[in-house]
Amino acid sequence: MSGVITVGVDGSEHGKAAADWAAAEAERRGMELRLVHAWVWQPLDLPVTADTEVQQRWAETLLREARARVTARCPGVPVTARLLPADPVPALVAEATEADMLVLGSRGHGALIGYLIGSIALHVLRQARGPVVLVRSHGDPAGDRGEQVAGPGEAAAGPPVPVADEVVVGVPGAEEEAGAVLEFAFAAAAAKGASLRAVRAWSIPPVFAWSPASMRLADEAGGLEPLERKRLADALQPWRERHPQARVVEHVELGSAAQVLLSACERAALLVVGRHASGPHVPQRIGHVAHAALHHAPCPVAVVPQP
Repeated sequence: MSGVITVGVDGSEHGKAAADWAAAEAERRGMELRLVHAWVWQPLDLPVTADTEVQQRWAETLLREARARVTARCPGVPVTARLLPADPVPALVAEATEADMLVLGSRGHGALIGYLIGSIALHVLRQARGPVVLVRSHGDPAGDRGEQVAGPGEAAAGPPVPVADEVVVGVPGAEEEAGAVLEFAFAAAAAKGASLRAVRAWSIPPVFAWSPASMRLADEAGGLEPLERKRLADALQPWRERHPQARVVEHVELGSAAQVLLSACERAALLVVGRHASGPHVPQRIGHVAHAALHHAPCPVAVVPQP
């Protein structure tokens, strides 16, 4: 553990929301907050000249304003700001390796169907070797419905919203894949003082998938759903022992993993999902469950690489 939460800032409303969320998380965990902006000079297609010095001043001003914003909101958090002289994707992927988590802004879904998360965030997610949290601004209709705090000179927007009081985690089917995801989720719930809802979706397997061994396991458990409940309890047991104070709700439901998770996170402060870590011979992908969560979850989404 590095004791650092890194957030990529770009001056957008979603980037500001990501910085606010990361600062609050760093305050809860007693960690350092690192603000980064990746920038390399490129000629701009503008009617006025914006040379390298002008663009660098823009980038430095962006970081300075972001630092002032988070310091005003969380004055006790140690904050550093760095201008990264590199293209955004490789720079942010490298930052994700060095930090406990990387936080980025996300557009979520909109009026059009497609890859609207943002191309930089999507590429970083596919390559990052550490947890990445995507946060939307409060103005996004699919955005965070948790606690909203107006900054200096800002009015709270919109009607009161329900207080988010849970961390929701999708527990992978294979127990050996669940470790990194559950480790992150239990730590997040402990930091927030929230309960943890561990969600396991299951479906009736096709006939050709049955074997005498699987039939015996289901029979001994009393059926398919009791078997899935036992598997979830077994996956959670080591983490319950490490976090005896954790308030854990076990949630087992028949249905697709994406639909079950999205229906379970209406009051969530954070949704935690896993994705298969990419390697030199493994295609870079985030998986359909993480993809659905990133587009449609009403709260920040943490994507944790798993074996």
